[in-house]
Amino acid sequence: MSDRLLKFLFHGAPVRGELVQLDAAWQRMIQFHDYPAPVIALLGEMTAALALLAANIKFNGALTLQVHGDGPVRLMVVECQPDFRLRATAKLDPDAEIAADANMRTLVNQHGQGRCAITLDPRDRLPGQQPYQGVVPLEGESIAAALESYMRQSEQLDTRLWLAANGEVAAGMLLQRLPQEGGAAGSAPVDDDAWPRAQMLAATVTHAELLAVGVDILMQRLFWQEKLQHAPPATPQFVCNCSRERIGRVLTSMGQPEVDSIVAERGEVEITCDFCNARQVFDAVDVAQLFATGSSDPAAAPLRPH
Repeated sequence: MSDRLLKFLFHGAPVRGELVQLDAAWQRMIQFHDYPAPVIALLGEMTAALALLAANIKFNGALTLQVHGDGPVRLMVVECQPDFRLRATAKLDPDAEIAADANMRTLVNQHGQGRCAITLDPRDRLPGQQPYQGVVPLEGESIAAALESYMRQSEQLDTRLWLAANGEVAAGMLLQRLPQEGGAAGSAPVDDDAWPRAQMLAATVTHAELLAVGVDILMQRLFWQEKLQHAPPATPQFVCNCSRERIGRVLTSMGQPEVDSIVAERGEVEITCDFCNARQVFDAVDVAQLFATGSSDPAAAPLRPH
């Protein structure tokens, strides 16, 4: 297997499909964290789902899926860039006790207050432009059900998702019924039965197949009787875009008095990336230079006379 995403269309029918399987990329995403198995499974399903949703969006920017929880898991975040650079993280209650059979409801929606948010953040924002965000309550017993509900409410698109994940692989399949456009007289007939037929065929897939069978073979196994049109495959990967420069911008946005007070109390400011666990430390000299020059890079410091 390999990190691979396939897109396909049902010929003569308003139905599209996708399959994704992440192994090396997914293992790199979770290697920095000691998440319990149920959290790994849910976060992996979210990661596979976001890759599938991102494949249908022509957008120059970050697509982010967030689940805000009211259970032992407070927040789960997955981000996908236009070239399928992915990263993911989860925030757990420090005192959380998570059962081995915990599901989405017990992890993030214990009291029905969980929320699902999808954000599109343009890479090159216009003046005054804000990211677009849609927020809906978490519905159903799985992230697949929650996202199917989100797509019906927010995008008015019939969407079906099948997701699976463990500590080795995160995988999923998406089917979507496309809006039909009125055609001219004499145009090719539309296969109106394709949508229920595609769902019936896809529903035969098992979690074990999603996790263990390569996407090319799985597509042939499920839809061998269908005539499909294929797009070039994509290769998702784990990349974290955190940097010392980005963290420096966060510190400057806090204001120098607040940052100076942290340095006075602790001797330094230490920030660890939630996604990749990279650690950045700013001491008093770094902070002074940051607010004087906008950078903590020694090369950016003005030359001092001898």
